[in-house]
Amino acid sequence: MREIVLDTETTGLDPAAGDRIVEIGAVELVNHMPTGRIYHAHVNPQRAVPEEAVAVHGLTTAFLAGKPVFADVADEFLDFLGEGRLVIHNAAFDMKFLNAEFGWCGRPLLAPGRALDTLDLARRRFPGAANTLDALCRRFGIDNSGRVKHGALLDSELLAEVYLELIGGRQPDLTLTVTAGSSGGAATVAWVAPPRPRPLPPRIAAAEAEAHARLVAELGEAALWARL
Repeated sequence: MREIVLDTETTGLDPAAGDRIVEIGAVELVNHMPTGRIYHAHVNPQRAVPEEAVAVHGLTTAFLAGKPVFADVADEFLDFLGEGRLVIHNAAFDMKFLNAEFGWCGRPLLAPGRALDTLDLARRRFPGAANTLDALCRRFGIDNSGRVKHGALLDSELLAEVYLELIGGRQPDLTLTVTAGSSGGAATVAWVAPPRPRPLPPRIAAAEAEAHARLVAELGEAALWARL
């Protein structure tokens, strides 16, 4: 299974108000393992970047002025995404911006159902707790000391680690949670080992078994061994 963990940085909160994407970062996972393939691009938003946005990600109008516009990177980015499932923290926000940008440059939109929201996963697993990316990194012991400001690629790399922990670590099939029927929630169940395809061979020799049987017989009917 191929998944793309991605993040964006923007000039603000709402593309309908004229805000644009300024950075894209994405990390490829195959069968829940990083492959080393990444996608990263700074994007010229064709507008000034407000100071409050610069305070979040550090990307200034002057720095972005010489970068490609979104239309120039759209096809390469779509090729990287392919048909993979998208893994995004607060997916509605990034999908809103990505589809606005794709729509403005005449490219196909991303289906909302492609995105798995790790914020939703975290809220189900840790209800009532802080579930920001930084909080989840602290909870899972993931080193985020390099995250002085938000950055799309670094945040994608951190989110990939967080995502693997949320689904049960590097061996997600061993997770103890199952989806609860019609409610759509998660219920914790006890893990039960699957049956062995072949029973293990006996580790007691026949002579040892016979000696044990004789000893139990000598202890009489009141002996504990006789009732087991």
